[in-house]
Formats: sequence, C-alpha cells, structure tokens
Amino acid sequence: MKRKVGYSWRLREVMASRGIFTATQLVPLLADRGIDLSASQVHRLVSGIPERLSLQVLSAFCDILGCTPAELVATTAENAGVRRTATDDRPAPPSTVAKLRPRPARILDDK
Repeated sequence: MKRKVGYSWRLREVMASRGIFTATQLVPLLADRGIDLSASQVHRLVSGIPERLSLQVLSAFCDILGCTPAELVATTAENAGVRRTATDDRPAPPSTVAKLRPRPARILDDK
C-alpha cells in the first residue's frame, strides 16, 4: 500500500513561543552564525513553507531558537487510498456491450 507523506513548517510558531515576532529580528542572529540572508529571504522562510532548506540554515534556526529540527518540521504520513475507476477496471459483460452499440438510423420520406 502506498503512503502519502507531508510536512508542516512551524518556524513562525516556534519563534513566537521564544519571543521573536518579526523576521528582521532573525537577520542579525543568523549573521552571527555565518548565514548571510537578506531580510526578504528570511521573511519568505518565516511566512512560507520552504521546499528546500540547507542544513546549515536549519541548524542555525535550531541554535537561535533552542529547539530541535522535529519542532520546526512536523511530519505526517498516512496510507493513500486505492484509486478506483468508474468501471473498477473490469471489462463490461457481453450482454451490456450490445446495448451500447448505436442503432442504424432510418430515414423516412416526407409524404
């Protein structure tokens, strides 16, 4: 059975619990740890969900906020249901195939 995995980015929540409420407060703290990101780049990390993130930046966030990566990235996994088609992938029985064929048209004269 296939599994569907996902994650949620909780940086903003962890920041708020530590008393950091703006992305601009993180810029100098990241610079102290050798991470040079602009204010707009940090804002995108705080307000959005990153698809890619370097481990250096992740570890800097963990050091600044005093947390673990598991607190910043909450993962989810669930079983993906089996997709079924309308016909359930079985061929139609022969008796119903004849009903699906079109009948020839009869043309009547206008009298």
